[in-house]
Amino acid sequence: MLIAILTCFLFSLSLVIAHKWIKGKGAIITSLIPIGLFGYFLSFIPILAKGAVVREYVRWIPSLGVNFSLVIDGLSLIFALMITGIGALVFIYTSVYLKGHRYLDRFYGYLGVFMGAMLGVVLSDNLITLFLFWELTSISSFFLIGFNNDKEDSRKSAILALAITGLGGMLLLAGVILLGHIGGTYTISELITQKGIIQQNPIYLIIIWLIFGAAFTKSAQFPFHFWLPGAMKAPTPVSTYLHSATMVKAGVYLLLRLTPVLGDNPLWNTPLLIVGAITMLYAAFHTLFRTDLKAILAYSTIAALGILTFLIGIGTSAALLAAVVFIIIHATYKATLFLVTGIIDHETGTRDSTRLSGLAKVMMPLALIAFFAALSHGGIPPTFGFVGKDLIYESTLGHTNGFLLTILSVLTNALLLYAGLVAGLKPFTGKLPSEFSKLHMPSPVMWLPPAMLSVLCLVFGLFPSILEAGLVRPALVFLGKNTDFHLQLWHGFNEILLYSALTLGLGIGLYCIMKPSAKKETFISQVQWASPQHIIEQFAQIFEKISLMWSRFLQNGYLTIYVKNTILVATLILGYSLWNNFSYRLDPASFSEITFHEVVILIVVIVAIIFATLTQSRLAAVASLGLLSFGMCMIFMMYSAPDLAMTQFSIDTLTVVLFVLILYKLPNYLKIHTQKIKLLDGILALSFGAVITIMCLEVLTTPQNTEVSSFYAQNSYIQAHGKNIVNVILVDFRGADTMMEISVLSIAAIGVFGLIKLRLKTKERFKA
Repeated sequence: MLIAILTCFLFSLSLVIAHKWIKGKGAIITSLIPIGLFGYFLSFIPILAKGAVVREYVRWIPSLGVNFSLVIDGLSLIFALMITGIGALVFIYTSVYLKGHRYLDRFYGYLGVFMGAMLGVVLSDNLITLFLFWELTSISSFFLIGFNNDKEDSRKSAILALAITGLGGMLLLAGVILLGHIGGTYTISELITQKGIIQQNPIYLIIIWLIFGAAFTKSAQFPFHFWLPGAMKAPTPVSTYLHSATMVKAGVYLLLRLTPVLGDNPLWNTPLLIVGAITMLYAAFHTLFRTDLKAILAYSTIAALGILTFLIGIGTSAALLAAVVFIIIHATYKATLFLVTGIIDHETGTRDSTRLSGLAKVMMPLALIAFFAALSHGGIPPTFGFVGKDLIYESTLGHTNGFLLTILSVLTNALLLYAGLVAGLKPFTGKLPSEFSKLHMPSPVMWLPPAMLSVLCLVFGLFPSILEAGLVRPALVFLGKNTDFHLQLWHGFNEILLYSALTLGLGIGLYCIMKPSAKKETFISQVQWASPQHIIEQFAQIFEKISLMWSRFLQNGYLTIYVKNTILVATLILGYSLWNNFSYRLDPASFSEITFHEVVILIVVIVAIIFATLTQSRLAAVASLGLLSFGMCMIFMMYSAPDLAMTQFSIDTLTVVLFVLILYKLPNYLKIHTQKIKLLDGILALSFGAVITIMCLEVLTTPQNTEVSSFYAQNSYIQAHGKNIVNVILVDFRGADTMMEISVLSIAAIGVFGLIKLRLKTKERFKA
């Protein structure tokens, strides 16, 4: 499994070498990677059908409980097959859709990283590794959404998506750390056994809301849904992959994966039920006012994600069965319609549903492909969507508030039926505009991928039982729910069929009455001020203004202000801590141990400090500071630290020389501070000095833990063959730190050299 994940990343790295070949006829060969992975994951279906679960364990940071714990169960396998299967079709489709694009190799590289990251998310059995892959999906999707980076809209959409999902990533990190802390492990399969302990903990509520925040932002739940329609600025293959099989379903996957740990609790189920219901109705309603085919599909995706969250919120066996099945249903019909939309856009140059009609006359195979996908989108028999719709109604009718939940589901599904017919039927019916009369079917490489998915919409509808044993039932086993079910197209004449008929009537009626128009889109844009996107953007602007004011106050370009702020904060924090914990008591008898030469050095240091603060000469101030440093070196010498004293001597001498050389070139001494500022600076300096002094005295009375120093003393010569413990620590035990410090100094030196060289060249240019 780990090799399968790494294969995606290695593929992306290989494009650095093979990029020229990929841009040519070799583009379609890239699909062999996801096809091979799809075949690999298919091989697990018979294993899972027998009730087994496949695990893989690779040690990473065991001391922190972080390992590559990977698992293939029913839930992860469904997502892995969607990621690789639809990914393979997207790879094939892209080879023609972006044929000749100068950055085609880069696009495939982003897709490879994204596929690997998504596989990492769904296969991880460790919360920390899941989080790492989760963040990688946000980063890779940022590059995919902003692929057309020469367009401002694409850049803004990518940044917005990264900002929203990045916020969710931070919430997820906090949530998994708390969850792992309470459960005593980061392994999800082990946390399931700690379910009672976790849910009885006082911070259980905090954990679930952190998880909700991560899932809602990733899966575009209200009010964080608005980044998803903006992501339509990406090329169609990206939209297809994000919406049908990958990123937007990651939040739903997270909720399902953690349901056995955090679910079956009103605190978990009720918010999901409410947020899911609001999201599905809000988004489905918006499909009535959109004219762009991709926008219609985007809002219908949000509605579908709302349905999944809604079903997880219900939480019964029937509801989770409906959720698992609907995940597969949505992947097949949504990928089909997106790919068809891309073909329409590619051939006609537009996605405006008000301009598109009659395309069946010139693209009949594509019309049939879209027709079956639209039927599944609307839940019309005999497609797979009809099976899923019936399962939804079965789960809502079994709830305490069954009638209300069923009515909400009927309204949502009716609106989704309308959206499916507009996206999959309207462009192909009616009169063909003269401007499209010369169109023809594109390359089979483009239309065969959606054709395969469209066939699945029909096959899975007629024979839904083929998904039971190897996929759906193992997923229900993981979720801990009843597996006594049988998927079938026809359930007989019952109440569910009545609601299905009502859905079809409402959806088809809406399609016949309400036609897409620019007026409706203009109308909805007039109330944009009340939308969550506008409200959040206004809040973001206020936050930006406050941040700008705060930055101008603290980061105003004056080094003295930075130093003062740092010292002030340190003084307040340390002073507050010492005020509550100070235990040092002065012993007058200790003054008798002070020697004459120590007093002399102390006097010299004090005089040097006073002279440095009062002198009007920079050179004199530097000289007095050098004298102060030399006095400190003498103290090191007296207290048996000659190596430290010699180092200090060398550094201070070099510093004084450098200061003298620099200050010699500066203008005359300027009085830029008033007496008031000097007085405040003096008070701050004395306060900080007093706090540091008190802290040092407190340290002297604190019992010392010599465990670390004893370790170095005992092992320096044995392991590193060095008698100077300090040198051994710097060179061997902490050699990596020292190497990084040397690297930083080297980079700084190169930078200084470059600036000096640039300055010399500039002078030569002016002279010339």
